[in-house]
Amino acid sequence: MKLFLFLSFSALMLLEAFGNNHETDKQALHKFKSQVSKEKRILLSSWNNSFPLCRWTRVTCGRKHKRVTDLDLGGLQFGGVISPFIGNLSFLISLNLTDNSFRGTIPQELGHLFRLQHLDMSFNFLRGGIPTSLFNCSRLLEFDLYSNHLGQGLPSELGSLSELVILDLGTNSLKGKLPVSLGNLTSLTRLSFAENSLEGEIPDTIARLTQMEFFELATNHFSGVFPPAIFNLSSLQYLNMFGNYFSGNLRPDFGKFLPNLQGLSVGQNCLTGAIPSTLANISTLQYLGMDYNSLKGLIPPSFAKIRYLQELYLNKNSLGNLSAGDLEFLIALTNCTQLQNLDVSSNRLSGDLPASIVNLSMILIEFDISKNFISGSIPRDIGNLIGLQTFWLSENLLKGPIPASFGKLLGLMGLSVHANRMSGEIPYSLGNITRLETLLLSNNSFEGIIPPSFGKCSYLLRLDIENNKLNGVIPQEIMHISTLVSLKMSNNLLTGSLPEDVGRLGNLGTLYVAHNKLSGNLPDTLGKCLTMEKVHLQGNSFDGIIPDISELVGIEEVDFSSNNLSGRIPEYFANFSLLEYLNLSFNNFEGNVPTEGKLKNATIVSLSGNKKLCGGVLELRLQPCFTQPAGNSRKKLLIGVSIGISLLLLLFIASVSLCWLKSRKKKNINEATPFTLGVFHEMISYGDLRNATDGFSSSNLIGSGSFGTVFKALLHAENKVVAVKVLNMQRHGAMRSFMAECESMKDIRHRNLVKLLTACSSIDFQGNDFRALIYEYMPNGSLDMWLHPKEFEEISRPSRTLTLLERLNIAIDVASVLEYLHLNCHEAIAHCDLKPSNILLDDDLIAHVSDFGLARILLKFDQETFINQLSSAGLRGSIGYAAPEYAMGGEISVHGDAYSFGILIFEMFSGKRPTDEMFGGVFTLRSCIRSALPEQVLDVSDELVLHNGLRIGFPAAACLTQVFEVGLGCSEESPANRLEMNEVVKELISVKERFFKARRGARR
Repeated sequence: MKLFLFLSFSALMLLEAFGNNHETDKQALHKFKSQVSKEKRILLSSWNNSFPLCRWTRVTCGRKHKRVTDLDLGGLQFGGVISPFIGNLSFLISLNLTDNSFRGTIPQELGHLFRLQHLDMSFNFLRGGIPTSLFNCSRLLEFDLYSNHLGQGLPSELGSLSELVILDLGTNSLKGKLPVSLGNLTSLTRLSFAENSLEGEIPDTIARLTQMEFFELATNHFSGVFPPAIFNLSSLQYLNMFGNYFSGNLRPDFGKFLPNLQGLSVGQNCLTGAIPSTLANISTLQYLGMDYNSLKGLIPPSFAKIRYLQELYLNKNSLGNLSAGDLEFLIALTNCTQLQNLDVSSNRLSGDLPASIVNLSMILIEFDISKNFISGSIPRDIGNLIGLQTFWLSENLLKGPIPASFGKLLGLMGLSVHANRMSGEIPYSLGNITRLETLLLSNNSFEGIIPPSFGKCSYLLRLDIENNKLNGVIPQEIMHISTLVSLKMSNNLLTGSLPEDVGRLGNLGTLYVAHNKLSGNLPDTLGKCLTMEKVHLQGNSFDGIIPDISELVGIEEVDFSSNNLSGRIPEYFANFSLLEYLNLSFNNFEGNVPTEGKLKNATIVSLSGNKKLCGGVLELRLQPCFTQPAGNSRKKLLIGVSIGISLLLLLFIASVSLCWLKSRKKKNINEATPFTLGVFHEMISYGDLRNATDGFSSSNLIGSGSFGTVFKALLHAENKVVAVKVLNMQRHGAMRSFMAECESMKDIRHRNLVKLLTACSSIDFQGNDFRALIYEYMPNGSLDMWLHPKEFEEISRPSRTLTLLERLNIAIDVASVLEYLHLNCHEAIAHCDLKPSNILLDDDLIAHVSDFGLARILLKFDQETFINQLSSAGLRGSIGYAAPEYAMGGEISVHGDAYSFGILIFEMFSGKRPTDEMFGGVFTLRSCIRSALPEQVLDVSDELVLHNGLRIGFPAAACLTQVFEVGLGCSEESPANRLEMNEVVKELISVKERFFKARRGARR
């Protein structure tokens, strides 16, 4: 009987394993599918009762019980939430949900999966912290939640997962301190808390993690001394502590404890003391970054023993004793034959530059010793370093000439000896360096003529030779370098005239030839330098009139003072909207000074020393202009008086009429019905918006766009912060822009679009037309502010820079919304004004595209009107982003947005605007990046990307190459050849999956 009962019980157990629980797995997966975003469920079409469970897509079953053991849904870009029913897959061993867009929280029910060994939920949008129930999964080997928005702190129960081999919680907005219980995870080989807001000291229990190979703490708020516990981790290969607040000295026997290190990054901390000489004992070391600290003392010559050293960054410290022995390390580094990058700039290094630097690595690419106290001269055989691409020696005490052997460095792109004590003639051989882009020779004592051979440097962007003793004429050949964006030759002894061919410099933004001995008339062609922003010609002997430069609408600074110029002051100066400084003093100008536009601002205008000038605004303190009646006869005078009285009478009648009309408007202002779009339910008036912005106060000003100004506003009735775009109704095309934005936005919905809440059409308190659009507020501002923080006020700058992954995520966000507008709307919509200032970031740095003032529904627009509007909206920011065919009257299409997106990609990952002064003519941001791929991709990439949050050994060059190739595909000259946005989304997601998933895959 007992045997029968036992057999019956066993049969029931088997039935449960094969039957009921098999059905439980099915139901759990059906529930999971039901929570996935609808548009993606088609990818799980096999998840139905027509297919056996174990043949469902991405589902793997065990051989014995036919229960689900592996669920691999990585990279499918699912949205929605993760169903708690997933906790019913009780035989699950591996769960991969990486590279999706799941939101919400991690279900507590995952804690039921006691067999789980691999859990990867990285690259999602999960919130709500790490549920404590997960720590019941005691068999976990891999726990990867990288790149989510979990927030909160690290539970102490984390230490209960004692079998863990891989733990990655990077980029999660985690706060608080590391739990002491981490010391229980003694099987860990890889551990990352990078890019969070963790703080405090590193617990001593870390010393127990003796199997650790990769340890990342970069970009947090950790503090205290360098953690002594780390010296117990002798297996470490990569240690990244960049961007924290670690302080104190590094122990002198540092190198004895970590013999297997290949990469060590402790840059951007608060470390003091000397560099341990024992680092040279780590023979495997390839990357050493100790930049941006307060290290002192000598750079150890023992580095010569690190034969495989490739990159050494010691810049921005206080290294050196201002003594002759400071540079012995340079002699020693000649033994490091793999060295590619050496940066010891901004230290206290002294002594003569050793001649032996010509024997450094033949593959040395970057050599930066600028901003030190180095003396001596540049070795004659410097041309031996044939791999050099950038050579920075500026702001030192170097003497002697520039060696002619520089002409052998055919790959050199940047050379600076600015602010030294060098002398002699500038060698003609520099003209052989045809790839040269930057040449800075200013603030020395060079003499002789400017070599005409510079004309062969056809890629030259910046030529700075001011503050020397150069003589002779300005070579015509320099005027043929069409790529030049900055030409500075001031404070020399140059003679002759300003060459007539200056007009060929179509990309020139800065021209400084002040304080020379130049003479003659200013060439008429100066007005053809349409990109000019700053022109300084003061302190010469130029004569004649100012030529017509009225088309230089981007001009910011003009200094023609202390010359012999004459004639009248051109009225067009008043129309230069960007003008910040105008100095025409000490010349021979005469006549009436205009009082309009910029010329009424005496704080930016200087006209002293011109005795024949009169009029102008009172602050200029010029003599008044006196005029006589046209004739002296009494008859003419009476006629003039009569006409004047008649005109005054007409003016009076018109004024009375106008006042009556305005009073009528004012009377009815409170009765005006605020205009709102039909699909929006909120009603708002001008008065409400005025109160919400504190009278449109400048303190609430966020920014300005093509047709208006944007304010931050608090709607008190709803207790809601919004962004209010007030249109400038004086701007031609503003009303058309308002209607275009309303029409474009009213029927479209996407998570990466800024939500238009409502619109207001009314009149203000002066009776003027008032139009405004009210959007949801984006607390992290515009992408423009994050990419170019130095251009914004300190109070509004981001506190950090965007990482490579964050930029890639933003690019995917923008591409996704363009795919939606182009392919998934009822009618295709072209945005037509895509640029960083129109991309806003929310609390989680998720991108939202805004500003549809130029957008067009492609089946409903007036082509001619659009082209005119694009021209009228031609702000500086939009130039460089608009597709080339638009400038020639070409047809508007989604391909134009693709082009703009390509330029956006270049800017996001290079850190350079397409309108940067270095670009112009055939040399554009696109051509610069295209010519750099793939070998020089790191040279054109944003340094902030390369030094912020990347793991040591991360294949940045390969990743950036693929990203830039997407940009090139989008920005092809022919619209038909450009990538479609659905292809772009796939390509970018593929890049993200390969480079940020591959590194995790390698840890499995």
